[in-house]
Amino acid sequence: MITNKDIAFKSVIFLTTIAFMIVSCSKQVSAVSELDPWKRMELVIKSIPETHFVNKTYNINDFGAVADGKTLNTNAFEKAIKECAANGGGKVIVPNGKYLTGPIHLESNVNLHLEDNAEILFSLNPQDYPIVHTSFEGTEVMNYSPLIYAKNKTNVAITGKGTLNGQADKTNWWIWSGGKDYGWKKGIPSQNDPNNREVLVEMAEKGTLVSERVFGEGRYLRPNFIEFFECNTVLIKDVTVINSPFWILHPFKTNNMIIDGVTVNSHGPNNDGCDPEYSQNIVIKNCTFNTGDDCIAIKAGRDADGRRVAIPSKNIIVQNCKMIDGHGGVVIGSEISAGVNNVFVENCVMDSPNLDRAIRIKTNSKRGGVIEDVYVRNLEVGTVKECVLKLNMFYNVYGSQTGNFIPVIRNINIENVTVKYGGKYSVWAEGYATSPVENITLKNVKIEKVDSLYLLKNVKNINFINTYINDKKVESIKN
Repeated sequence: MITNKDIAFKSVIFLTTIAFMIVSCSKQVSAVSELDPWKRMELVIKSIPETHFVNKTYNINDFGAVADGKTLNTNAFEKAIKECAANGGGKVIVPNGKYLTGPIHLESNVNLHLEDNAEILFSLNPQDYPIVHTSFEGTEVMNYSPLIYAKNKTNVAITGKGTLNGQADKTNWWIWSGGKDYGWKKGIPSQNDPNNREVLVEMAEKGTLVSERVFGEGRYLRPNFIEFFECNTVLIKDVTVINSPFWILHPFKTNNMIIDGVTVNSHGPNNDGCDPEYSQNIVIKNCTFNTGDDCIAIKAGRDADGRRVAIPSKNIIVQNCKMIDGHGGVVIGSEISAGVNNVFVENCVMDSPNLDRAIRIKTNSKRGGVIEDVYVRNLEVGTVKECVLKLNMFYNVYGSQTGNFIPVIRNINIENVTVKYGGKYSVWAEGYATSPVENITLKNVKIEKVDSLYLLKNVKNINFINTYINDKKVESIKN
């Protein structure tokens, strides 16, 4: 006969065993984390949930869409997406053809799927884009809706081999940048006018509520292309994205997202290919980036706004990607105030006379931020203009960037990298005397045809292990 004491005793034994197993597993994970960061990366990948959709389809043509490239199909997209979501989700089909539309707002459990020869053309009329809670250059704002937008959604996707065309060029969105190379001339309004971008930055510094930072018409802040805002379990797969007004793929406060097989080809101002911001567990794989700015730029908020939000970006994984034109291949910053850690980059190809750097970290004493634990391996780099690795605590744009928030950059690891044309420097690293760039390791790296070995200011512990620059083995620097 089993008594209550027996049950209680067995329960204690069971719970003790479970507790022991949990402690043991924790120690194993901790050991793996300390000894092998790449196994830690694999654990992150395995932890990311995949999207799943019920087997129902909703063709936008059944909701009144017209594929003539002229008829505005905003309502058809909205009706199809809402009908799909209301019935438990599924796939919203964009058939072959050209569909003009305003912004597309996605819902949970909806997969927006483009057939191979489908092209979505986004309206060039700013009045077609309602004011929503979004972000501009690392500062939260009420501004024009991103071209594709999802806020607080779960299990959502954009798939298919069709094309998303923002239609931006020197005659419309890009001109708002105030850049002469993008069509701007004196007398044309832009984001640089005194009442526009600068006012937003001032509002954030003063702590103005986001709901009161209302911009939009007359303020000339360009919208992001694809923004997932506070979403979870997201997939973007196989689509081609061209001609973006501003940042292109923008996971914002979003967790568990896979970007797979996407092609980005957009050479406008601030046309970063992918900007994970305040986001965690993001995998970017099998993608091609050919951009007017950074190919991938990991963000974490700007200045006071970043410190207010205080969500670091972490567990960002880049695999098997190709970087062509851009200011940098994989970049961290400059909107970096909440910090970035656990970045993994592997098996990528970077090559273009218009690619400035391969790996870059940029911050300053207004941004601050702790950037640590960056792991890079197995890169094939053809040509870079400036340098292979740049770590800069004095990034300067939009005037003085001096403040009281001294950044931290540490634990940067590069291994198994070959570079044919290394630019001006193999490594360019600048820190503060009170906060040096610390613990850089280059292992099994070969850099050819570089002008100078390196440029180092306030750097502590840079380790060159089996590393050759211009065919000469380089010795480590300990200080």
